[in-house]
Amino acid sequence: MGLSVGVSGVVALCAGVAAWLVLARDHGRRAGALFGQETARPVRQVRWARAGARVWQRLAGRWEWLCPVAASVVAVLGQSVLPLPAGVAAVPLVRRWLRRRARGRERERRAAGVVALCGAVVGELRAGHEPGQALLVAVRDTGALGAAEAGVSAAARFGGDVPAALRQAAREPGLEGLAGVAACWRVAVDGGAGLAAGLDRLEGALRAELRSRAELRAQLAGAWSTVAVLALLPVLGLGLGAALGADPLRVLLHTPAGLACLVTGGLMEGAGLCWAARIVRAGEAA
Repeated sequence: MGLSVGVSGVVALCAGVAAWLVLARDHGRRAGALFGQETARPVRQVRWARAGARVWQRLAGRWEWLCPVAASVVAVLGQSVLPLPAGVAAVPLVRRWLRRRARGRERERRAAGVVALCGAVVGELRAGHEPGQALLVAVRDTGALGAAEAGVSAAARFGGDVPAALRQAAREPGLEGLAGVAACWRVAVDGGAGLAAGLDRLEGALRAELRSRAELRAQLAGAWSTVAVLALLPVLGLGLGAALGADPLRVLLHTPAGLACLVTGGLMEGAGLCWAARIVRAGEAA
């Protein structure tokens, strides 16, 4: 019952603040329309807005710090300090997970950039440009190489070893396709084969690989959704218990049996998530 009252109070407070903000905005608009100009906001409101914007900019991309905030809310509702250490301990785990996801997105973006680079070089070659000039234009237009752009551009501009520069750039995650570009370049220089034809076939192969990866992610999306639903079931159970007036947080945080159930359930939840994630990642790697 206490948890239900606390939740109701928080909801009522948020609703009141939202209504006040809406009314204040409507009042400002009406005054501006009446006098032909916008009303000047108080200096204090401007300072608070700027401070909030600075805080938001610092927290953007650091969503792992929401774990202590959520733990603080649970601690207040459950009237216990036990959730606070758990929230702090979850910060490095969530940070590592977010960084892994960011690296995966960056890797996919770079792989797509290599495909675009191949197509751009082929277009420049068929337009009549020399291979080095075509590579320079394609690298500049696509921006697919990132930090490796300087080495490849320097080799192409000053007559250096372009295949070696491409192989060096291919060591970075997501740029593995540049090894094929280096091979095509080497064959074209040493054997006289057509560079445009080789890069055209390489572009088709890399595009097909990206398409197969996208299809695999779409097939595994259902598995990841199942993992997420299973992870949220305990939270749903707590919500149902609170709605029925059982006050599950008090039982879990203030009784020996509840603490034992909380620790055991948390360990089993973590082990289940790790196991399910490992199975899905094995499917992705295959």
